[in-house]
Amino acid sequence: MAQSRSSKAHDAASGPSQPPVDSRPAPDPQPAPPLTGSELAAAQRLFGDRLELAERYTEHLASSGIVRGLIGPREAPRLWERHVLNCAVVQELIPENARVVDVGSGAGLPGLCLALARPDISITLVEPLERRVQWLHEVIDDLELPNVTVMRTRAEQAKTQLKNIDVVTARAVSALTGLMDITLPLLKGSGQLLALKGRSAQDEIDKARKKFNRFGVRSAEVLTVGEDFLSEPTTVVRLSL
Repeated sequence: MAQSRSSKAHDAASGPSQPPVDSRPAPDPQPAPPLTGSELAAAQRLFGDRLELAERYTEHLASSGIVRGLIGPREAPRLWERHVLNCAVVQELIPENARVVDVGSGAGLPGLCLALARPDISITLVEPLERRVQWLHEVIDDLELPNVTVMRTRAEQAKTQLKNIDVVTARAVSALTGLMDITLPLLKGSGQLLALKGRSAQDEIDKARKKFNRFGVRSAEVLTVGEDFLSEPTTVVRLSL
């Protein structure tokens, strides 16, 4: 049956249908996990006299980071082991005074952890989502980190604005074969990608190998860092151009 003129007018007046509003309450903030034992020793080794700043960052993750959806509530008890220390240990792979870009920075993992552990580096956090960018600005302002800047953009668009980059980092962004497309152009033919990965690291390298010539990848390796002082060492795929 043909739709009546009056019903058409009503539909036009009411406008396009809107997506349902998520009425679920925000998760509650959690306390930051205590820093004791081997985790305390690892944190002291990685952050040195900036450990207090690292503790404040972890408090941000556990509180506003959870409330605003940057990190899951279930992650609160293991923020140090699984996230902060897991990311900070990658600093040993970064050259002195390097210019670093962290792609898809999210809650600052690994970017802010690296900035805290290595005040000598300058790091740009690339993140496209406004709510995450706002949170990152708030945390950086609170911690007074002069070596960190934030760009609200996608990595594919950032390459025209970033110059002389030595290292690109990424964690939980995408599989390596897709990650190469958005990270390696930032290096403009020279530097290294440090991608934090899991058990599938070597398999991801094997699947991405067909793209190596296109980007000028000279070497690809799976590295394990922190195995002498972390209960869960970090696996990193390093691509060198």
